[in-house]
Amino acid sequence: MSYLGLDIGTGGCKAVVFNGAGVELASAFREYTILHLHPDWAELNPNEVIDKCFEVIEEVNSKISDPVVSMSISSQGEAFTPVGWDGQTLGNAMVSSDSRARDIATDWSKSFGIDKIYDITGHTPHPIFTLFKILWIKKSQPEIWNNSKYFLCFEDLFHFRIGLDPKISWSLAGRTMLFDVIGHQWSKDILNATGLAVKKLATPVPSGEKTGILGLARGEKLGFKNPVMIVAGGHDQTCAALGAGVIEPGMCMYATGTVECFCPMFDKPSFSEELQKNNLCCYDYTIKGKYTTVAYSLTGGNILRWMRDELGQSEVDQAAKTGENAYTLLLDAMPKSPTELLVLPYFSATGTPYFDTRAKGAIIGLQHTTTKGEITKALLEGVAMEMKLNLQLMERSGMKIHTFIATGGGARNSSWTQLKADILNKKIIVGEINEAGCYGAALLACSAFEKIPVDQLIKHNKNEIFTPNAQNAKLYNKKFTAYKQLYPVLKQFWKV
Repeated sequence: MSYLGLDIGTGGCKAVVFNGAGVELASAFREYTILHLHPDWAELNPNEVIDKCFEVIEEVNSKISDPVVSMSISSQGEAFTPVGWDGQTLGNAMVSSDSRARDIATDWSKSFGIDKIYDITGHTPHPIFTLFKILWIKKSQPEIWNNSKYFLCFEDLFHFRIGLDPKISWSLAGRTMLFDVIGHQWSKDILNATGLAVKKLATPVPSGEKTGILGLARGEKLGFKNPVMIVAGGHDQTCAALGAGVIEPGMCMYATGTVECFCPMFDKPSFSEELQKNNLCCYDYTIKGKYTTVAYSLTGGNILRWMRDELGQSEVDQAAKTGENAYTLLLDAMPKSPTELLVLPYFSATGTPYFDTRAKGAIIGLQHTTTKGEITKALLEGVAMEMKLNLQLMERSGMKIHTFIATGGGARNSSWTQLKADILNKKIIVGEINEAGCYGAALLACSAFEKIPVDQLIKHNKNEIFTPNAQNAKLYNKKFTAYKQLYPVLKQFWKV
């Protein structure tokens, strides 16, 4: 028997199959394009996303002999799709970095009560959240609002597309700003204030709960050889943290995907004025009864994609000729020492702590002698500096982190991970599981099928440990002092 974890990310989807011992048996990936149809807009075609999810599932099934008996989904947060009464999608899915609803977020939150929102949802208002994107549709696209049967996030949209009643994990529901994270139900107060009927949303269930059975008639089209149990997964960051082995307080995932993110675990909910002030949320973890927060930069690994697409044509050409990876070629050209450049990494709206949707990026210190490798490294330094800022705020709020576990594509590059360890001045462990999000989802699938608590399935395998280089850490600490001054100085120019 084997278990499938499906990760529906912002830039692509991946399916990975594991056996009961956690050994990866097969994987498949498809990339899709984020659509920027207007300034501040960032969308995905949901039909393309789900179709490519089907493709990766069919591909991994064709590679394995040990049949999949259970699967679960790790899903990007916030993005949702309006679905009509005929089952067809009525529009694109607005992803996290879409900030068109900024004015609605400000005005509606003031009217409803910012403190009240935080007390219910554990989050502070930001146009990232599903609530405000739905309100934008209500105001700007009333025909979609009126003709929608459902508003579904990608986990529940997948359920719907395979013929199941849509259900959503608590941790993913927690990213909508429509969910009561203590009562574990859609908030009646928020739904009443928006005019949104609860029947238009998926049924919330805890991570690891069976949500249905994919029968053989439908499953054969995806390459399944038997009926498959579908299990509630979670928000991608919490699934990845579970897959990385974050199962006790003091442990924290450091993920590099499209978004750069910290995700620790708490034994109980943590709400405080300090956390609220710094936009550090509290919502369900992927272990029932546990909670988490996320500190993140919406500009993360996508800054390296920008570098590849805009300035890395020679690396792309070389990769096409030799079969090498263009990203690896860019990273290999980075200098060993810290750069003399300073980067403010706001190539999209900021994440925590500022929640500034008008922020812009900056590269400071360019000279005729500046190399492409220095620019690449400076971009990654800027993102890591932003995460160091978040770490300081987390620790000031009483969250003590003793172990970072790196996940995501960036964790596979030693130069990139060492850079992070030097800037944070913290030890970073890279585990043996590369696809932590898919693995976390597969663990939930295995737990439900085998009826074993998910934390008992975790194996703490250490692949590599990165300790800070003392000299680099000292230089970066000085650089961080300068970095903290960039945002207050530069933000005045964005409103000109």
